[in-house]
Amino acid sequence: MSVAEYDYIVIGGGSAGCVLAARLAESDGAPEVLLIEAGPEGRGVAEITEPALWPSLTKTSLDWGYDYAPSPHTGNRVIPLPRGKVLGGTSAINAMNWYRGHAADYDAWGPEWDYQALLPCFRRSEDWEGGETAQRGAGGPLRITQPPTPHPVASGLLNAAAELGFKRLDDANEADAEGAALANLNVSGGYRHSVVDGYLADPPENLTILTGSVATRLGFTGDRCDSVFHIAGGALTQTRARREVICALGAIGTPLLLLRSGIGDPGDLARLDVKTRSALAGVGRNLQDHPLVAGPHFRLKRRLGLVRDNASGAILNWRSAGADRPDLHAMVIQGKLGSGLGATGDIFAIAPGLMGPKSSGYLRVHSGGVEIQPNFLAEADDVAALAEAVDTVMDLAGTSAYRELIDGPVAPPWRLSRDDAKTFVRENCSSFFHPCGTAAMGDAPEDGAVVDRALRVFGVSGLRVADASVIPVIPHCNIQAPVVAIAERAADLVTGARIG
Repeated sequence: MSVAEYDYIVIGGGSAGCVLAARLAESDGAPEVLLIEAGPEGRGVAEITEPALWPSLTKTSLDWGYDYAPSPHTGNRVIPLPRGKVLGGTSAINAMNWYRGHAADYDAWGPEWDYQALLPCFRRSEDWEGGETAQRGAGGPLRITQPPTPHPVASGLLNAAAELGFKRLDDANEADAEGAALANLNVSGGYRHSVVDGYLADPPENLTILTGSVATRLGFTGDRCDSVFHIAGGALTQTRARREVICALGAIGTPLLLLRSGIGDPGDLARLDVKTRSALAGVGRNLQDHPLVAGPHFRLKRRLGLVRDNASGAILNWRSAGADRPDLHAMVIQGKLGSGLGATGDIFAIAPGLMGPKSSGYLRVHSGGVEIQPNFLAEADDVAALAEAVDTVMDLAGTSAYRELIDGPVAPPWRLSRDDAKTFVRENCSSFFHPCGTAAMGDAPEDGAVVDRALRVFGVSGLRVADASVIPVIPHCNIQAPVVAIAERAADLVTGARIG
């Protein structure tokens, strides 16, 4: 039986995979590119296209349905971790926020990955409504806009922050990003603008997109990765790559596929009864995410209209005590956040989170399934910073800007002592859903790295990783924009020339 062949195979049609496949297909020589996605195409699904409906996609057939494992640091609760199982991946089910964080974040990524190296990748991906500047791009694939008519609780955050002395940012993606701003959103004409809309609206003939196909393992000839085994049409199929295979399944999917293919810690592989092909202890380690506090919540004096934009619309970035850059972030939520709040009526939240966490975790596969443990709040400094953030949120709620909107606090029902605020943080800790780092980029496997600075997997040839898993240190922002920039940079690295 003949085996299908392509020049490049990109596994995972998510935020990185769609970008990378599109860029490779437009490179010199029009190479044949195959993009494999486990989920459906997803076009025309109302919950995807309507920005305010994105929370309803969690735990549906378009979500892989992962959960973070219980931890004593967060009250032994299961915390959902939605990941898109649809063409576009998590860019098709997320909250559409587009942020780069602080320029200094990328210094920790090492040579050729600092902010100045990535800035061209950010800019060429963007179609920013404010037009091209030295920092922003225009005319790129991804439309980025601000709310045209912000919800009153979003406008309230900007005004409340100003009362407390925080700077008002005209653009949330200014280089230092400290202050309050309207959200930058992947929204165009009132609808979600995912990587599918931006990069795959009109795919060329040399790009084949295969949806509904789950990759099971990588294939090798000697030490060279030259194929992928995947389920297509209900049957196990092998497809070959003439040049390279690139994993873009995200921070959960990529390490799982590497482990099933014999790439990982030998002890982990032995428990899976998988022969070691490349001993890389870093596979599945270094899991990082941003903890989010589900609250505080406040009762409104009156109904303020339907939920709009991405159900938020405004943000605030500021520094905790002693921080060298903005490590705290708050966003308004036009309604209740989480399922544990029993109060009824017209309620909204100002939810703080920590963008510079010290805690990190792991992904582990065992006979009972996959254990995904971020170790949220394992470090005391993380708890202290978030408790400080809760105090700031209560300060915001007490400003004149919010006084005309807020009837009173709901949860917590009053300002807390610092110790009680720490308890509130632990009891209400959730996630921004920004997992990364599980196949980290670095200089050597001995340091925990899985890929080199050209994103090539150590110990084998013909195989790269280009997604959130290669991030060595989580940036102080939502990771959609950094992941797209990684994919843009990966396209250059694979082809040896700038594309786009």
